[in-house]
Amino acid sequence: MSKPELKDIQNSYDKRGIDLQYVGVKNVEVPLIIQRKNNAGQVVSAKATMSVALPKEHRGTHMSRFIEILAEWGQKNLLGVDIKGCLEAIQDKLCSEMAALKFEFKYFIEKEAPCSGLKSPMGYNCSFEGILNKEEYDFILGVEVPVTTLCPCSKEISDYGAHNQRTLVKLNISYDLKSMIWIEDLIELAEKCGSSPIFPLLKREDEKYVTELAYNNPKFVEDLLRDIIQELRKIKEITWFEVDCEAFESIHNHSAWAYQQEKIKSEL
Repeated sequence: MSKPELKDIQNSYDKRGIDLQYVGVKNVEVPLIIQRKNNAGQVVSAKATMSVALPKEHRGTHMSRFIEILAEWGQKNLLGVDIKGCLEAIQDKLCSEMAALKFEFKYFIEKEAPCSGLKSPMGYNCSFEGILNKEEYDFILGVEVPVTTLCPCSKEISDYGAHNQRTLVKLNISYDLKSMIWIEDLIELAEKCGSSPIFPLLKREDEKYVTELAYNNPKFVEDLLRDIIQELRKIKEITWFEVDCEAFESIHNHSAWAYQQEKIKSEL
């Protein structure tokens, strides 16, 4: 007995005449292999966002095809980091000139306490994002790095002590893909620009060290942003970056915030 033909509503004609920039699926959970700087691989649980541009004449896209592509790609190598190859498959299967793919995941680095030397894993929110428009490919690497900042004004006006805060640095970069910029390097760059790094495990001697380190290195959120910009401008492979610094104030019911993005002319 033959199966009845099912009507394809997504392919029906839309009369409203509106092109859509991004349509697709979000929060698709997948395993992802991340290459570490030391050449070992770390398998992480990632959430994928996949999308294409939808021409005005089409009512909808085929959502199931996104999942099919992830499943096919995952059978090869747990997706790995071949985002461009996956985007080319999306373009082909969904007949679109523009395709976008973003993986968001938690990446763990073993951190050593500054005095006791005790080691413990610390997780950082990271992302890989690719956009393929016809044959033009852009890749964005993103990291979120918490640091300590200590208020210079509070230190200056107080007889003793100074208030500090945990500040979240959100850093996104594009770079020449003939080179390699590691997640670990971006995290280290952001941490050294704060008043003090943040650690998952501290004993008493470690706590004394980071408290005094921050006190001797006070920074406004503006100082932190400018220091990060200076460091990013030194990396010749970077072609574009954006930095978002939000300090969660300890004595105010609001955050201090600073943001900058720059496009850098490549010298390569």
